Amino acid sequence: MSFAPSLLLVVDGVFGLGWLESAVEHATGPVGLVIIFVYSFLIAFALPGVSEIVLAAPLNLGLGKWGTLSLIILVSGVGKAAGSLFAFHLGQEAKRAGPIIRALKRLPVDVIAWSEKKTVGLAQKYGYAGLGLALCVPAFPDTISIYAFAILEEDYVKFALATFFGSVGRLVVTLAGIEAIAALA
Repeated sequence: MSFAPSLLLVVDGVFGLGWLESAVEHATGPVGLVIIFVYSFLIAFALPGVSEIVLAAPLNLGLGKWGTLSLIILVSGVGKAAGSLFAFHLGQEAKRAGPIIRALKRLPVDVIAWSEKKTVGLAQKYGYAGLGLALCVPAFPDTISIYAFAILEEDYVKFALATFFGSVGRLVVTLAGIEAIAALA
């Protein structure tokens, strides 16, 4: 996968998460799948990076290029859905914790209002499918969307499915874009 080094440099330069991307970059075999799962889990609720970096993992599982990429996408989707469920649980708790909401409302940028406006618009128009569609946008850190949706909604299963399919969709869209660029080069 020739796009791996350039993708890693961009992500590291923008987000300064070199140590973690380095772990993904050198992830091989079954241990590499664990690293991809952990990274995807963390990216859903705590890390400010993008999830597409997992496509750069040089796993050597004997499955060929497309088999390996499919497995990476599946493991990443499951990891991100699990991390999103953790964020969802935190969001449910935050709804009950007035001090957290009051602290967020005191920020110079009204994160709550902006997130709620965008997420409520998607939720009202498309429901959980809207969250899944929003998460399909490559290179956009989606942690805020996950938390905003978590505060507004209550169905754990639908939330997990939306984040799984959104995460998988995001990686497929990214991979299709990379393949299209490679075909033109």
